[in-house]
Amino acid sequence: MVDAVLFDLDGVIVDSEPVWEEVRRAYVAEHGGTWQPDTQRRLMGMSTGEWAAYLSGELGVDRTPEQVATEVVAEMTRRYAQRVPLIDDADAVVRRTAARWPLGLASSSPTRLIAAALDATGLTDVFGATLSTEETVRGKPAPDVWLAVAARLGVDPARCVAVEDSSNGVRSAAAAGCRVVAVPHGSYPLDPDAVALTAALLPSIDALTPEVVERLG
Repeated sequence: MVDAVLFDLDGVIVDSEPVWEEVRRAYVAEHGGTWQPDTQRRLMGMSTGEWAAYLSGELGVDRTPEQVATEVVAEMTRRYAQRVPLIDDADAVVRRTAARWPLGLASSSPTRLIAAALDATGLTDVFGATLSTEETVRGKPAPDVWLAVAARLGVDPARCVAVEDSSNGVRSAAAAGCRVVAVPHGSYPLDPDAVALTAALLPSIDALTPEVVERLG
């Protein structure tokens, strides 16, 4: 039995991971830091506070974590004002799913970017609970955001299906007890341990049908 379906935002509904990577890479280069080969993989799923501290500390950016967060999010907001990169058919998939189950959104994006993305895609009213890891103690791969969204919906996480794209996201949702459907981004494949945690692995978001969700119940 599935009581609710919980979605990630970045990489599932909007194709924003490449935008995040481009913006943060440029910011690190501009402010004296050094981007590492594993940086993007490590950043995926971190909360705003966590990735800002990582850029400031680990990567050697010459700005405080607070400055990093403010300036990077301002640039992402500017990009979103130009265009929110909706993944093909993702809005239709979300609406189709909402016709059958309550929906929650558990995102690592800052609250203001979640609002901008949902407004641009017309999905604001589709989700019964929406939460950024800005508002939780820990970001992904910790389970905090999924547990909090399930609690806001009044459902047991073990009776939820979570839709994710990244390794840290999959680890996070699985740690919360959700059954995880993974839709990996072509540029950011899942790590083997994350693949092992999935209940279903889909080639694209439009493959997420009510039948797929029901089979996980």
